[in-house]
Amino acid sequence: MNASEAAVNASVPRGFNGSERCPRDARMAQLVFPAAYTALFLAGILLNSLALWVFLHIPSSSTFIVYLKNTLVADLLMALTLPFKILSDARLGPWQLRAFVCRFSAIVFYEAMYAAIILLGLIAFDRCLKILRPFGKFFVQKPAFARAVSALTWTFLVALSLPNVILTDREAMPATVRKCAALKGPRGLAWHQLVNDVSQAIFWTVLALMLLFYAVIARKVYESYRRSRSRDSRSQKKVEGKVFVVVAVFFVCFAPYHFARIPYTHSQTHGAAADCRLQDRLYLAKESTLFLAATNICMDPLIYIFLCRKFTDRLPCWKRRRPAVPGPENHSTQTDNMTLS
Repeated sequence: MNASEAAVNASVPRGFNGSERCPRDARMAQLVFPAAYTALFLAGILLNSLALWVFLHIPSSSTFIVYLKNTLVADLLMALTLPFKILSDARLGPWQLRAFVCRFSAIVFYEAMYAAIILLGLIAFDRCLKILRPFGKFFVQKPAFARAVSALTWTFLVALSLPNVILTDREAMPATVRKCAALKGPRGLAWHQLVNDVSQAIFWTVLALMLLFYAVIARKVYESYRRSRSRDSRSQKKVEGKVFVVVAVFFVCFAPYHFARIPYTHSQTHGAAADCRLQDRLYLAKESTLFLAATNICMDPLIYIFLCRKFTDRLPCWKRRRPAVPGPENHSTQTDNMTLS
């Protein structure tokens, strides 16, 4: 071992995510997860390519459409980074590929993931306003505002992520690329920790706001249901329930990862004191929930289908069934306008 390798190894705690003291299960890391990500990549590319084709034919005439288009961009970025992760984890490429993953593609993946998280929060906010003020024209309900806040989101995340790229600056060698942290110096590790803290803050802030928004939405939906005089309110319930697909996607995809990340990060920073079996379980929990977070690229199209009428009207061979409006006694029309755009 030369001096540079010794310095790198000294900077990484023993037992830190795949170190020599606590080796990982190669079957899961090199076979199961790459196979699962391959299936996810193929499905994600197919669904998001179709969504891209549809959105290219839809003008950005509302805040909702603007947020959905930016969500599509985030999903496409996440999907395009997956082949590098698959080949790297399966050990099917040269060791230089692992260095590329550490320095670029993994950083882009996380940047896109947190863009998707923020955009889901903005979509929830937009749906809440649509229900509170279905015909309102506040400045936050104008497409120009949505474009500005989306641009600020991307600018903030790029500014947060770029130093991670720059500070992953140690010489890449076959022995050092096995752990991305080994490619970072002290400043790089400090910035990486800052990014982790900011990322957690983003998730928990969006989670709290989303719970608030959907508490308001649930109350309005319940009040609408009680006021309804329709003999058959089944179609109305269906329309009202669709608005909750956003919070369902958010919780299914992102909540498990951020819950699992807390004990996993603790085990990393206290690696020497943690039991190897515990570390392995936390690693598998983190990787499994990270895969669940990546499935967001296939779950977001559900939002497009359930909540965006313009999207489904453009889908090839999609026959949309609209509820009939027989007369003034039907009260589901306003709810339909509130939840579908």
